[in-house]
Amino acid sequence: MRWLLQAKIYSYINFYQKKNYYPYTMPAVDSQNPNIFVYPQSTVDRAERSLVCSPFNLSLFEVMGHQSVSLTAIALENGLKQGYTKRPLSELACDNALGWLIQVGVLRREVDGQGITDSFRLTPLGRQLVEQYQGKNWRTPSWRDRLSDAVIRWLRIPF
Repeated sequence: MRWLLQAKIYSYINFYQKKNYYPYTMPAVDSQNPNIFVYPQSTVDRAERSLVCSPFNLSLFEVMGHQSVSLTAIALENGLKQGYTKRPLSELACDNALGWLIQVGVLRREVDGQGITDSFRLTPLGRQLVEQYQGKNWRTPSWRDRLSDAVIRWLRIPF
């Protein structure tokens, strides 16, 4: 059954490529009602735990929800002055922490016409988590949260 479906798809692709046919009309999209992604609970729990255990404050992620934030704005004294970090972080430590949040699925690197930049934005999963905490502070991570996050991060256990 699967091969029949694949063959049918390939025949349509070949037909449209040979005829140089591309439909001129596209279905209308309701941009006012964006799709909300549904993630497995384990993914949401892991992402929330990583956010809570990270050295960053909620204000950083609220800003990232609206615009990209560069690494230089987060690292060293800049991040502390703007309320983005809990303590001053070196650029390497900051990049490692942000890299972990990328692996977890909360952040993504900003891309321009020449490639990857040093700026970061929220993913849809990150937006959902930040919206849950809108107007509140992060919950305090338990020792179990910190231990679990540290072990998974250190071992880089696949999810």
